[in-house]
Amino acid sequence: MAIEKVKEYFEKHGIADRIQEFDVSSATVALAAQALGCAPERIAKTLSFKAEGKCILIVAAGDVKVDNSKFKAYFGFKAKMPSFDEVEELCGHSVGGVCPFAVKENVEVYLDDSLNRFETVFPACGSSNSAIEMTIAELEKYSNSKATIDVCKPMI
Repeated sequence: MAIEKVKEYFEKHGIADRIQEFDVSSATVALAAQALGCAPERIAKTLSFKAEGKCILIVAAGDVKVDNSKFKAYFGFKAKMPSFDEVEELCGHSVGGVCPFAVKENVEVYLDDSLNRFETVFPACGSSNSAIEMTIAELEKYSNSKATIDVCKPMI
């Protein structure tokens, strides 16, 4: 189970006790916000994309979506999300629990600028009923992100 990999990863960093597990689903931004009792925009959703020979994860605020033209300008190719069945194979976590922690080796993690509005955010922890509260600096550190980029736009 992916949450076990994340717990093991966080044990090494001494923060596994901060993982929250819920009796209800937190698989979507709305469900996670409800489970945590926070604003949906503070959910740090992790979006997966297929790239040649690797997977790209973009962690963004819950109230934004990827801007295809910004994505293409930054990465040099069109944004293409994997199918439901491909997600776990590519990144190591299944849909609903995709997170930037304890991912497969060929995964590149990027943080979107949209997160910088908040002191803390809530990314998932490898399951559809988990989250952890982190500062942006902690998220950057523990996700081993390559960069903070601007590839999202508000959902309207």
